[in-house]
Amino acid sequence: MKSPASASWKAPLKFRMPTAENLIPIRLDIEVDGQRYKDAFTWNPYDPDSELVMFAKRTVKDLKLAPGFLPQIVQSIQSQLATFQSYEGQDMYVGDKIVPIKLDLRVNHTVIRDQFLWDLNNFDSDPEEFARTLCKDLGIEDPEVGPAIALAIREQLYEIAIQNVTSARENRINKKGRRAAEHFPISKASGAALDLMKLFSFRSSVVRKRKEWDNYKPILDLLSNEDVDALEAKEERSGR
Repeated sequence: MKSPASASWKAPLKFRMPTAENLIPIRLDIEVDGQRYKDAFTWNPYDPDSELVMFAKRTVKDLKLAPGFLPQIVQSIQSQLATFQSYEGQDMYVGDKIVPIKLDLRVNHTVIRDQFLWDLNNFDSDPEEFARTLCKDLGIEDPEVGPAIALAIREQLYEIAIQNVTSARENRINKKGRRAAEHFPISKASGAALDLMKLFSFRSSVVRKRKEWDNYKPILDLLSNEDVDALEAKEERSGR
């Protein structure tokens, strides 16, 4: 689905992820009888419920989880899907937004930190393809890193899309005749976008200044087994 050529501050769109595929991020953190299951992945919100139940059954079987996990996995995913679907059909303002996306991830032995700009008007964008290309460019061989990067991107785009719905909702109660720029109340997500609009306006170049290069340079670290064990022990303590 391509972004409408006439998209502007005055023309709201219907809520959706600003990507080619309308996949949404799902996170699970479930504990049953002292056994804990954590996972994160994307899901097609239009898949039938039967697919969800099959996924839960397969997960419980493959990971040898207690039977009590089955209904909780199904319920957690359904709840997150319901939240997404509650926004469907609502207006959201996009305008000409370029937003910063930040990565700070540890996947197994790989730590990656990066930041880059994302065009919310590009509805052909593909976080999964971007992640595969980034992993290839950085020589990352762990197959779990790419999906984690794509998920992190989608989570941030999802939050921004929700903020855009809020902006559109607030705009409907504003007085008539307000300037187009006021369609975007400053918020955690939209404020960053508006600041970037000042930097990347039609009159300015999108080429980064030399002093900004280091800010957009990916940082990649490979941890030793000892480092991973120490981090996982720390994460387990903090999660209690």
